[in-house]
Amino acid sequence: MQNTLKIVLLILGVALIGYGLYTVVFPHISLEDGASKIPAKTDNTQSFAMICLGILTLVCGIAFKKR
Repeated sequence: MQNTLKIVLLILGVALIGYGLYTVVFPHISLEDGASKIPAKTDNTQSFAMICLGILTLVCGIAFKKR
């Protein structure tokens, strides 16, 4: 059970960090009309929260081994 939980935490941490980085690097386009693209004015708070949560999950997965 302990090994399974560690693996799940590590995979979840990597997935959260990947999703957070993806949303920071590739912002959504709010309006596209032919050649002109108007990017959405977004707040990256949710993206940074996903990255931080992913890092926290990775740390918990790594620390779980030492316990």
